[in-house]
Amino acid sequence: MNIALIAHDRKKETMIKLTTAYTFILKEHTLYATGTTGTKIMEATGLEIHCFNSGPLGGDQQIGALISENKIDLVIFLRDPLSSQPHEPDVNALIRLCDVYEVPLATNIGSAEVLIRGLSKGLLDFRTIQKEATLKPLSFDN
Repeated sequence: MNIALIAHDRKKETMIKLTTAYTFILKEHTLYATGTTGTKIMEATGLEIHCFNSGPLGGDQQIGALISENKIDLVIFLRDPLSSQPHEPDVNALIRLCDVYEVPLATNIGSAEVLIRGLSKGLLDFRTIQKEATLKPLSFDN
């Protein structure tokens, strides 16, 4: 899967701890990240990551473009909800794109761990199943 990793400044250490703990899972996937976050993760873990610009310099938008092209399967965006961000509109746009394109999004360590652990279980991608199969509508009449 193609996974995007993003972390606000006060969440970068948490992202490093997360990616260090789950390197054995993440190394099996293609990783993308905003500039500073990606560089710090690579230094700490040795994971191979394609780095974009830092978030305030357009990195969020670069990842958003990949989401809109259906080239990102999962986003882990550790946000700092207690600090205002100068690029907050870009952050909101990225979250909106995840919703529009049905891309799983973790914005905190708890949901990030659940999604990463799900990767190790080989969970199926619903979007792929939906395209390949004719889904029957659910009937609640019974």
